Amino acid sequence: MSGPPPPFKPSTQPTSFYRSVWYAWSGLIHTVVHQRNMRMHIIAALLVGLVGSGIPLGLAEKVTLIFCVLIILFAEMLNSALEQLVDLAIQQFDEKARLTKDIAAAGVLVLAIGTVVIFAAVLVHNAETIFANIPAIQRQVLFGVPLTFCGGALMHEAKKPAWLDVLFGLGAAALWAGTLSWTESYVFSAMLLGLLVVCGSAAWSRQRARRTANP
Repeated sequence: MSGPPPPFKPSTQPTSFYRSVWYAWSGLIHTVVHQRNMRMHIIAALLVGLVGSGIPLGLAEKVTLIFCVLIILFAEMLNSALEQLVDLAIQQFDEKARLTKDIAAAGVLVLAIGTVVIFAAVLVHNAETIFANIPAIQRQVLFGVPLTFCGGALMHEAKKPAWLDVLFGLGAAALWAGTLSWTESYVFSAMLLGLLVVCGSAAWSRQRARRTANP
């Protein structure tokens, strides 16, 4: 009978900056692929990006909306990491473990509700600007709805052929390029592009996992 495994020894080799960034990126995509709530937050962030790029907002409103998006995504990733840690430490049902997960999820919920309230306050505060730009908003909706659909379809867990993911990706890119020609904020347009890259990376990760599972 073999003895206990040797103690874990962390690697003494320094991790390069680029590898650290890759690990962080992999963690983000893993969360999107495996956490439905994270995918919902990404879709909500796409909608915020469309609003920010379609309506002329002040600097304070822009910074507030961007911060809200970032803090929600950060909180959801932190919650997912905590769930993984609890599952690793507790192999069977434990009431305290359940409460830990529930409280962490409640923290994300509170932030999400607060973000919705802030978003509504920004829209109400800029109601005159919104009503003065109805044609621009209609145009943004015309492009934004299918763009958001393509982003959501890329992230969806349903099994899809690779060509369909490519089609959704190309459609999202074309729609984003269309909104870029009249954007009110290149910062929000850049955020939209980044979110679409996340959606596409999630789709690519699913396709790669399926190819690995079924060589």
